[in-house]
Amino acid sequence: MSPDDPQHAPATPEAGEHLPTAFTTIEQELTVFVRRARGFSAQMSREFHPDLEPGAYAMLLWLDDVGSARMTEMASYFGIGKPTVSRQLQLMEKLDLITREVDENDRRAQRLTLTENGAALVHRARGARRESFRVKFGDWPAEDVDRLAELLTRLNESLSKPNSQ
Repeated sequence: MSPDDPQHAPATPEAGEHLPTAFTTIEQELTVFVRRARGFSAQMSREFHPDLEPGAYAMLLWLDDVGSARMTEMASYFGIGKPTVSRQLQLMEKLDLITREVDENDRRAQRLTLTENGAALVHRARGARRESFRVKFGDWPAEDVDRLAELLTRLNESLSKPNSQ
């Protein structure tokens, strides 16, 4: 492919006119989607517990998915610093949402897990969120919902790959 190929054009305002319409639409719609997702996450976080920040809610969901993790794994997964994670974890621990236990593989480290209370609250919140999706997509054909789920999975897989030039 040549440097003049639109797929390899630099991301400049001039290059924007060479992008296919689909990529322009994807960029615009993802921007709206991210903005709405942040608002939705903030709302879910407040409903979960008024003292939690949206990032803490996401951390609880992730812990529910992985079962247990070290703080460093959590910081790496979310791409945030240890002090930010530590501050969130202190509040979650105070609210009886998580517990810290000595990591059996490295006695210097701690593993984080949801408490029984934390797991129950996360499962209740997830159920409410899924019900909200069921209502919002209620007029969609089941095949479209299945396809969206498949495409979102592919999108996240693609976005997790490092950029290649």
